[in-house]
Amino acid sequence: NKMCNIEVSPVDDLQYILNNIAPNTTILLKEGIYKQKLKICTPNTKILGECRETTIIDWDDSAKRIHADGTEYNTFRTYTVCVTGENVRLENFTIKNSCPDPVKGGQCVALSVNAKRFSAKSMNLVSTQDTLFTAPFPDDLVTRYAGISDEGYREWFIPRDELYMEGNSLHCFKDCNIYGTVDFIFGCAEAYFENCRIISLDDGRKESYIAAPAHSLKQENGFCFVNCSLESGGAAAGSVYLARPWRDFGKSVFIDCRGTSHINPRLFDRWNDTYRFKTARFSCYGLTGVDARPVDWCRELTKEQAEKYRRLCRIAMESYGL
Repeated sequence: NKMCNIEVSPVDDLQYILNNIAPNTTILLKEGIYKQKLKICTPNTKILGECRETTIIDWDDSAKRIHADGTEYNTFRTYTVCVTGENVRLENFTIKNSCPDPVKGGQCVALSVNAKRFSAKSMNLVSTQDTLFTAPFPDDLVTRYAGISDEGYREWFIPRDELYMEGNSLHCFKDCNIYGTVDFIFGCAEAYFENCRIISLDDGRKESYIAAPAHSLKQENGFCFVNCSLESGGAAAGSVYLARPWRDFGKSVFIDCRGTSHINPRLFDRWNDTYRFKTARFSCYGLTGVDARPVDWCRELTKEQAEKYRRLCRIAMESYGL
């Protein structure tokens, strides 16, 4: 269990290094651009960047691109970085998916967190549509992507270590900058975002959505944004919604966040012509900078309820030493 530090530069094969480290290794990334698509499988790995803005892991896969297996990549294979090892910490660098045109190319994930325990501090996560995925998958997608059929289970399309998760996950993001356009924080994790900048870009579409949660009703806690700055990085006035439900019962809570005129006064969207507004669990408290006239299915929180979420966030962050 002894700690080990490894210094890496952009000329190194970072995936080879990741495949051959022991748990409790810290990888120190020297600044520069790492044009690599990576998967982090070893538990208790920490990756620490030399400089947040100039230490960049960059790849450009997108959902409609054709994979080597002859099928489209699909959202969940487009990641620049995928984490499956438990208790991985990422800190002080940039993960980017540089797909130039999500409207034509489709979804383009920067970071996919497919482990139960994960934390990030002072990270930049940069893409457009579907920047950050926080597993687990919705149950129906696990069945679909596993290739479960009358013939049994096939290891198909998405590897089982990425697809399959039993139980609950807890992901924490502190002091991070997350850039995107459509549904750019999505998934089913219990995930806390504290003191983050959530920056909505312009990819040419008229409307965009920050969060797209898909939590099951059995999950008491979903996405929780505490003291975050909701900013426009080019998004037009009134064009951005805080969240829309990717599945029934998706949960997103915004506490003490600051917005600007780019946030639509209605705050939340129902997801096309679905009836998910009947089941979505969306709420906010203390939102400033927005002339809010929320949809009638947005739940107004009491002072006591808001404090409960602040406390949950504090406990979650402390559990990762954040």
